[in-house]
Order: sequence, then structure tokens, then C-alpha cells
Amino acid sequence: MKKHYLLTPGPTPIPLEVALKEALPIFHHRTNEFVTIYKDIAEGLKYVFQTKNEVYTVASSGTGAMEIAVTNLLSLGDEIMVASCGNFGDRWIKIAEGYGVKVISVLVKWGKVVKPADIERVLKVNPNIKAVYVTLTETSTGVVNDIKVIGEIVSKTNAVLVVDAVSGLVGQEFRTDDWKVDVVISGSQKGLMLAPGLAFIVLSDKAWALAESSKIPKFYFDIKKYKKSYGVNETPFTPPVTLILALQESLRLIKERGLENMWNDYKLLAKAARAGMKALGLKLFGEAPCNVVTVACVPVEIGCRIVKILREKYGVSIADGQGDLKGKIIRFAHMGYIGKVDLLVGFACLEMVFAELGVNIEKGKAVAAVEEELLKA
Repeated sequence: MKKHYLLTPGPTPIPLEVALKEALPIFHHRTNEFVTIYKDIAEGLKYVFQTKNEVYTVASSGTGAMEIAVTNLLSLGDEIMVASCGNFGDRWIKIAEGYGVKVISVLVKWGKVVKPADIERVLKVNPNIKAVYVTLTETSTGVVNDIKVIGEIVSKTNAVLVVDAVSGLVGQEFRTDDWKVDVVISGSQKGLMLAPGLAFIVLSDKAWALAESSKIPKFYFDIKKYKKSYGVNETPFTPPVTLILALQESLRLIKERGLENMWNDYKLLAKAARAGMKALGLKLFGEAPCNVVTVACVPVEIGCRIVKILREKYGVSIADGQGDLKGKIIRFAHMGYIGKVDLLVGFACLEMVFAELGVNIEKGKAVAAVEEELLKA
């Protein structure tokens, strides 16, 4: 029987304590039992998002939260800016255009990061822009955007700043309120160490003022419904009760370890993964590598085979490139419940796959490079 190691940028492994919560008997969600749990996760989510504002929990993927952040802030014909540096930044554009919103795109080559100066320049010549949409960590390319600086720029305008933190939450330093971010969305299957199925969104007072005038039709994703139910510690529609229960446990584990300690943990794992890739003779992809996934260029003649062999023969799952990068890069995650031992296993197996594919490598060099970084902790 093959053992599996999940080193993909979502879903990520789930701690046993969290997984076992999903195995408990189901209970009804309109009860005092659920109210108690919901109160607890409400405070835990504020801690994780580093905000004083309410964080709403929705039964959805992270993309659903992205849609909420478009449909609840805007009206047909409104202008927004999307600053995109990869596949998930581009998703903001697709969602907005689907609802008849005018998009002013600030696009950078995949592997580069969004330049705050470009956002400032576009805002100055387009004063009607109502919102700026950007990504914290772009997992399609492995880069991190400077949200702190972007937040300072946008805060001086009438626009709101909306950040996709689906992959970056918990794994990358992020401070909603201190960095003047107005709307943040995330999902359950990455840094929060849960199965897919929950999405989260937080809005500032500035964002709520915009939401009050939004005229895009909505029903299930109407954020006002979630705000009203939040006041009585409920959800407007049937929640995935077992996921909520598991979330309570994952938030407990995060608070127990401490958010800043976890940020440092993932920073160490990122340094180790980068060292391992370099030891394999691979060039890192991306000008500002994030701490949740390491991306490296691979020979195109074997690019599409690496991920397949690694998964099918050794039980180790990493990710291929997306779009035009398919077969040209590999994406090795270190977020959520991925730890030091997972990195060592992953790179040991990666070495064997490279050797099997005829790549001239020094066996054990990548693992040794990973070990050297991990021992510095």
C-alpha cells in the first residue's frame, strides 16, 4: 500500500486532530451547540485575518468569495482596477467582466510582481475607479505582492482595496487592518488546514459603504444576509456543520502555535525548498518568491513527466505549471500542515525522479541542502 504525501498548493494535508472532528456525529445547525462553536470561530478568524471587523463564513470555494467581493461592491458599468501577475489575478478580471463591470487591467508578465507605482499611476488618471483587486500570494507563479505598500496608496483614494488571500493566509505575513486592506477573501483548504468547502470574507467600513449602493443582483452570495445572521451567531443558509467543527479545531491549533511563529515556520520551509531546487540545478521562477510555494523552471523535455511519475510511483504530489507555463515549471508547496519531514521526503523522491529521467544530478545534494537550511532554525 502506497503512502501519499500532499505537497500541492491546495488542498493541503489535514492534521489528525482536525480530520477527526469531521468524523463526529452530525448535529443540527440551529441549536445552542452551533451558536457556541460559531462564536468561537468568529473570534478565531478575526485573529487569523488580523482584523477587528467581522469575518463571514460561506459554504463555497475561494472563488465563491471572490465573486462575493465583486457582486457586493459594484454595479453594472462601474470601473475597477485589477492588478494581476498570474492565473488567480486574472480570475478577478473574468468574474468582474461576467457581471458587466468595466475592468482597467494592470498586467505584468507571469513571474513578475505588481508594482505599487503602477497602481498609483492608474488611480491618478482614473478617479472613478471604485475598487482595486490584487492577489497576496500568486500560487501560479510563486510570487508575493507588496500589499502593505499598495494598501497605503489605495487608502488615500476613494477606492477600496480587495485582496485575494486564498493561498497566502496564515502562510505569509498579512495584516488586514494595519495594512489598510478593505476586503479580504480566503478559503479553507490551504493555510487553514481543512478540506475544501469554506470561504471567508471580511469588509472594512469603507467597503460596507460601497456595498450599500451595489446593484448587481444576488441571492445566496448577498453579504448583507451573512452580516444579519452573524449578529445572532448563525449563517443565513445551511452550513457544512462538520467543516465548521473542524475549523474550530484548526483555529485552536493556529492560536496555540501563534500566527507570527507560523509565519516564521513557513519562511524557513521556503528557504529550505529554494535551496533544494538550486541544488538540483534548477532556476527559481519569480522575482519575489513567496513563503507558501516554491516554483522552479524544469527542462521542457521532461517537464510534463516529473509530476506524473512523482505522484504515481512515489506517492508524492506536487503541481505542474498553469496556462503557458504547463510543463515548464514545477510548484512545490510548503503551506498549511506541510512540515520539515514532508520537504525531506519530497526532495528525496524528486531526486529519484530526476535520476530516472536521465538528468545528471548528484544524489543526496538537494536533500542535504534542505537539511542545512532546516538545521539553522
